[in-house]
Order: sequence, then structure tokens, then C-alpha cells
Amino acid sequence: QVQLVESGGGLVQPGGSQRLSCAASGIIFNYYIADWYRQAPGQQRELVASRRASGSTYYADSVKGRLTISVDLDKNTVDLQMNNLKPEDTAVYYCYVRISQYEYWGRGIQVIVSS
Repeated sequence: QVQLVESGGGLVQPGGSQRLSCAASGIIFNYYIADWYRQAPGQQRELVASRRASGSTYYADSVKGRLTISVDLDKNTVDLQMNNLKPEDTAVYYCYVRISQYEYWGRGIQVIVSS
């Protein structure tokens, strides 16, 4: 059974850093697409960072230079390092992995940026 479980969320002050991790079980990371999405209250879910098996990455303009996505093939995790966080980064963050035609979502984890 495939599972994606996010961890590392919570409350952080503006300007602070936080690292989200998505532990994947039941998946072999071949030819993958690994993404982090987020959804703020009253807004649509948006893609913030993506990494492909080729090594190519994508970042939304709002997070460029502050967020970094990585995939650890030994640990089977998809991580999101977030620096210089802003109140507008407050959202539920979701891990997404696509292997071939199969898509998997985590349940989401809350990140609150507030003083």
C-alpha cells in the first residue's frame, strides 16, 4: 500500500525557516515527478515546487529563492526547505508524487507563519 506522510509543519515566526518532509512508502522513485502544493484558506491549491527524476526543478514566482525541493532516494523522502518565511506562506502543504500514470497525495500539513 502506498502512503505519503508529511511532517515538520507548525508555527514559525516571519523570517524563520522550516523543513517539511514527505515520507513515501510502497513507492520506487523511478521516472518520478515530486511536487509540493499548498492551499491557503479560501484559496485554490497551488503548485509551489516540483522536481523531476531528470533533476529539473520548478518554483512558483512567490517562493523562488526561498524554497528548495529535494528528493532523497535512500530515505524515500521528498523534502521542502523553506527559508525567510512570510505570513503569506501560511497554508496547508501537500506532498504529491507521480510515478508513470500513478498519482499519490499526502494528507497535508499545516504551516503557520506568524509572530
